[in-house]
Amino acid sequence: MNKIILFLVVTLSFQTAFSQFLANKKNLKKYQGYFDFYYDENEDRIYLEVDKLDAEFLYVNSLSSGVGSNDIGLDRGQLGNEQVVFFRKAGNKLLLIQPNLKFRALTNNELEKRSVAQAFAKSVLFGFPIKEQRKGSYIIDLTQFLMQDAHGVANRLKSRGQGSYSLSEDRSALAMERTKAFPRNIEFEAMLTFKGEAKGDEIKSVAPNASFVTVIQHHSFIELPDANYETRKYDPRCGSWQTTYMDYATPVHQPIVKRFITRHRLKKKDPNAAVSEAIEPIVYYLDNGTPEPVRSALLDGGRWWNQAFEAIGYKNAFQVKMLPEDADPMDVRYNVIQWVHRSTRGWSYGGSVTDPRTGEIIKGHVSLGSLRIRQDFLIAQALMNKPFAERDDNYQPMLELALARIRQLSAHEIGHTLGFAHNFAASTDGRASVMDYPHPKVDVKEGELDFSNAYDNKIGAWDKMTVAYAYSDFAEGTDETDALLQIMERAQKNGLRFITDADARPQGGAHAKAHLWDNGKNAAIELERVLEIRKLAINNFSKDNIRSNEPYSVLEDVFVPLYFFHRYQTEAAVKLVGGLEYNYAIKNDGQVVVEMLNKQQQTKALDAILKTISPEALAIPEDKLKLFPPRAYGYSRTRESFKGKTGVAFDALGAAETASEMSLALLLHPQRANRLVQQKALDERQFGLQELVQEILEQTVRKKAIKGYHGEIQKVINWKVLHHLMQLASDNNSYPQVTEVILFEMMKLKTFLGEKRIDPTAILMKKAVEGFVGNPTGYKKKDEAPKIPDGSPIGSDACNFATYQQ
Repeated sequence: MNKIILFLVVTLSFQTAFSQFLANKKNLKKYQGYFDFYYDENEDRIYLEVDKLDAEFLYVNSLSSGVGSNDIGLDRGQLGNEQVVFFRKAGNKLLLIQPNLKFRALTNNELEKRSVAQAFAKSVLFGFPIKEQRKGSYIIDLTQFLMQDAHGVANRLKSRGQGSYSLSEDRSALAMERTKAFPRNIEFEAMLTFKGEAKGDEIKSVAPNASFVTVIQHHSFIELPDANYETRKYDPRCGSWQTTYMDYATPVHQPIVKRFITRHRLKKKDPNAAVSEAIEPIVYYLDNGTPEPVRSALLDGGRWWNQAFEAIGYKNAFQVKMLPEDADPMDVRYNVIQWVHRSTRGWSYGGSVTDPRTGEIIKGHVSLGSLRIRQDFLIAQALMNKPFAERDDNYQPMLELALARIRQLSAHEIGHTLGFAHNFAASTDGRASVMDYPHPKVDVKEGELDFSNAYDNKIGAWDKMTVAYAYSDFAEGTDETDALLQIMERAQKNGLRFITDADARPQGGAHAKAHLWDNGKNAAIELERVLEIRKLAINNFSKDNIRSNEPYSVLEDVFVPLYFFHRYQTEAAVKLVGGLEYNYAIKNDGQVVVEMLNKQQQTKALDAILKTISPEALAIPEDKLKLFPPRAYGYSRTRESFKGKTGVAFDALGAAETASEMSLALLLHPQRANRLVQQKALDERQFGLQELVQEILEQTVRKKAIKGYHGEIQKVINWKVLHHLMQLASDNNSYPQVTEVILFEMMKLKTFLGEKRIDPTAILMKKAVEGFVGNPTGYKKKDEAPKIPDGSPIGSDACNFATYQQ
């Protein structure tokens, strides 16, 4: 009896303490919202009141403040992956569980649903001891969850070679300034410090003390959208991103993988009206820290999209406004365009918070690198003829060109957050889309460069089509499947095409029409034109391309984007060699499925590309070399400067070597060589690898030797050709037939070089060729060309749904 009484007393005491956990805390601040929570300033802890068990919601982590390095890739405003989660009680704990939405059973059969749920793993993200139980709710300590490295900062620093870092708890704390509660979402922040030994230059260059790297991490708990969102069927031709999952309740005769486009929710107030306002328009907000005149340019470019929504019968359905002063850009209620600062120029990208269940975009979040406009200004400064000859304040023409590019950048990145992928075929059809990457289109008028048509100033025909497919609100009684097919048929009839990332990349890419940073219907013809524009601009280049009292080292850096002005059109033209014509065709749509380019197209492309490795193109005029003295004190070379092998002196041969390396690495790529072998096997009349190798050698190593400055550049090019051929033959990704072709041509070259018995260059080359012939698969790359300066307007990594880059 005494034991029973003692047990009841202990139990009652425990339950009393359990139910009075928060009551014992002093000076708690309560936040009321989607979940209520309490902040204890004395202990710097947050307690969450969970009143919704087994109810799914969305969890998103992100960074409110970043590291500031493009190479490391931890930016202010960077989104993490969204996750559907729910709380479940397990004994004295609440578990935060992420269900597996990749595999589902959409059926009313509960046993079938359960069988699929049990077949695939779920993830328990965190366990929380219950601190207090109330009627219908539980109090848990959320602090450790918020203080963990959910965004993977330490892993990112390590993977980028910056050092091994770990979370320093004594240097970390909750950040309450932007910790808020709203009816449909709650937002938390924590200031996290990572302690470690810095090993990388990038982290050392941006952190005031690289041993302690502090960022602010943001966490969002968001109510999931209601069930009224209507999914829309994905079509590989439509230009939208897709959400996919496997539905095991699907009948056997139907596809088990379900595909739907990603898009914002948008409905007309009157779906039967030709023109109607939206029930709720799509509104984007521009970071109010963006300066003028960039601010106005971003607003203008972003608003272009409303042209596309108007074309499908919406009135003011897409809007761009300034972010209110009291709004938080990380708040899920706001679609945001952020102006992001980094120590070096880097990517801009558009990300989204998306409902993983349906593909509905809940929040669009654009990050624009603030140094982007400075690179565009630099390109304009390099191209223009003596812009500072008469006065130093003549910057407006260059600024206008840069702002025109920024308008297009705004439209491009917003397009990603509307659910649209890149369309790199658009530049071949009269600038049909802002979702292409635009290279400045410069013309020649009366012997002078003309920039009036450098960039477009509107949404393109393709963009209107993608909006029509994704966002059209069809009148009652319309067969949506048929209506969507009709949209695609009209696009095809009008010559609009969609080819995206992997098919447009230069390394190993093969599509004849889809290229990055190019212009024109034919990439090879445009390359010839670009080389002429480059030649004219180089001839015009002078000390008046910089302001008075600036060191000549600045002039050298201005020259960089001009010297390499042809680099992206070269990437485009090279894809015609071993190139293909194809579409994301579906059965019976009438499009070309796939075919090889004819021999004439490929040889014309090769002729243009070989001009990029000629001394005439790569030799910097001697009068221009006199403008490039050793670097001035305090103006050291950067990643965007010329590299060389001549110490402090400007390396003219190194510049030529870098440029020829670029072209040859693209042209003599294993995948391209393998395709040439295959296309010759399929059609003996086709252009083959042997013809390619022979033509390269004829235009370089076998070409009649010349003397002087151009002769030395030719030697540099010739050596690059030899090394690239030997490297291609030795590459593990090359077919043995590739090695056979190169070996045969090298044996003939050996004989040719042997006839030049008193030529030291020929003797050295013959020795190198003999070594290769003796061991054709054992070549190890020895020569290293000076690295091409950064200058790519964007990265070449394929975009994914979370980060669309430009």
